[in-house]
Formats: sequence, structure tokens, C-alpha cells
Amino acid sequence: MLILGIESSCDETAAAVLSDGENILSNVVNSQVLLHQKYGGVVPELASRRHIETIYPVVQEALDTAGVTLNDIEALSVTQGPGLVGSLLVGFSFAKAVAYVKKIPYVGVNHMAGHILSVFLEGRKPDFPFIALVVSGGHSALFEVSDVLTFRLLGQTRDDAAGEAFDKVAKLLALGYPGGPVISRLAEVGDAEAINFPRAWLDPEGFDFSFSGIKTAVVNIVHNFQKKNKSIVKEDICAAFQEAVVEVLVSKTISAAKHFHIGRVVLTGGVAANHRLRELLKKRGVEEGIAVFMPSPELCTDNAAMIALTGNYKLQHLPRAFSLDLDVYSRSSYCENLLVL
Repeated sequence: MLILGIESSCDETAAAVLSDGENILSNVVNSQVLLHQKYGGVVPELASRRHIETIYPVVQEALDTAGVTLNDIEALSVTQGPGLVGSLLVGFSFAKAVAYVKKIPYVGVNHMAGHILSVFLEGRKPDFPFIALVVSGGHSALFEVSDVLTFRLLGQTRDDAAGEAFDKVAKLLALGYPGGPVISRLAEVGDAEAINFPRAWLDPEGFDFSFSGIKTAVVNIVHNFQKKNKSIVKEDICAAFQEAVVEVLVSKTISAAKHFHIGRVVLTGGVAANHRLRELLKKRGVEEGIAVFMPSPELCTDNAAMIALTGNYKLQHLPRAFSLDLDVYSRSSYCENLLVL
């Protein structure tokens, strides 16, 4: 089956064509980074307007790259949420319109489920069950994944997501947007032990995260340096900040795997492209005898291939009749701590 995936949850307009469920024929991503850079973050209204301008060209490019037309597409999968409502509506409305005109099924899927399942687009795939750490600008959460449709929430951030903290610290240090890549780059030449930033472990038996405290600690360090007219070594701040965030993410993930006696861990989401996070999780996995799986960096960030894959699984396991009355949602839906796809 040829399935067209569409992703527009935030500031990337993306489309992909998959054949036989997991073979990527095309995976096109149009980024809005330059549009939002001068504001230091995503401006929702500008994002949705840009999606309107780019959705058709991006879909057409994905079809052309795959060597197919809309007449060849047998189903559509589109991000339904969570995300920015205005952005989501552009992709979701486009998919519904195509499905209606072409009389083919469409399915709305959860963006976080797409990230979790993106690892199945790689050659090395985990067995079920596994622990999934989803880290991005909007999410920091741990799930127990029993099968392609069952995701049990174990813990999530109580305030800032990890990626959000990276962006805010980068803005404070005048490093530009997005913050993750530049902080990671500067951290490579900085001293991670120069500053001892706090780690928020919260309940020792729980798996929730909190990153607002370390963001405040960076603010205080910068202000103290400025008051004393001392030069700020941005490389050291970046290295120490990154190490504190990564240590908490990795420790909580390994703890969850050991607690539930699960020998497999999946790392995904935009922040999963961070070199130090990937390195430390692999290292801890080897030490604890836990297999670590992670998508390639290009499949960690928002893309439509993961949405097409997730939609394919959903179409296989659920009824194929989907109402055109479906709507988008800004936050993830949970039912007894189960992620609703």
C-alpha cells in the first residue's frame, strides 16, 4: 500500500510517501527556522500562515520524489495533535480534503506516537515491550510501549520540556534560535565540570522531569557574572547545562527500564539528535545490559515519514472508516495513562 503522510504540528511542513508500511520513497521537510529566528522562538500565527503557503508544494515534491501521483495514493495519515492548533489545522484540513475528493481513507495520529514508532523506519528494530524517552521542544516524557498501539505514560515534565530549556538558555546567552544545536556545539569545547548546575530528581520513585530550575540557575549565574563584571565563558555554561539535563534524562530512562524489568530503550524526539545525550545513553545501556535503539538524527526531528508509518499501523489494526468530523487537538489525550493515538 502507498500511504501519504503529512506533518504540520509546529514549524515544519512535511510530507512523505511510504510503500509497504515502512519503505520510505520520499520524506520532504520544509523548515521555518529562518522565519522565526529573529523572534527567538516559534510565532504560532506566522507558523500557520507559512504552512498554508507551503503545504501543497511540499506534498507535490514528496509525490514527485516518490515517482507517484495522488491517484496512486491509497491512504493518508496526518498529525492530529498535539501541537499548535493553527498549524495542525492546515495539514489536517488538507488531508481531509484530499481524502474526500479521492475517496480514500485517512487517519489522524498522535505526534508523540509518531516519534516513538519512528525507530521502526530503521534497519535495527526493537522487540516489544520497550521504554521510550521522547524529548523535544514541547515534550519530555517516558512511556512503556507494549505494541504499536499501546503506550503507557510513566512520567513527563512538570514544567519546561528539555528542548524548551535549551532554547531559553540559548536566548539568554544570545546564541540564537534554535538553541539545541548551538549549545551542543559549544559544549564540545567547554568544561562540563566548571559549574555544578542542580539536577531536579523530584520523587525518587517517580519518572517525572523538571527543567525550569536549571534554567533559573543559568539565569542566576549569568547575572552574578555580570554584576561582578566577570567575563562569561559561554562554552562552559553550555557544557555544564547540557550535562545536567542529559544526566537526568538518561538516569530516569535507565531507572524506568530497570524498574519494569525491560531490557530495551528507545530514544526519540528532536532533542534525541543531541550527540551527548545519544553518547551517554549508549554508555549507560552497555553498563546496565540494556539495548538502546534510536532513529538517525533526520528521523528524530519532526518529519512525515514517522506519521505515515504510524498511520499505517493504525489502519491495519483499527476500522478503516474515519469521519470527516474529526478535529485537531493541542494537547495529548490520555485515558488511564494510555496515550490515545
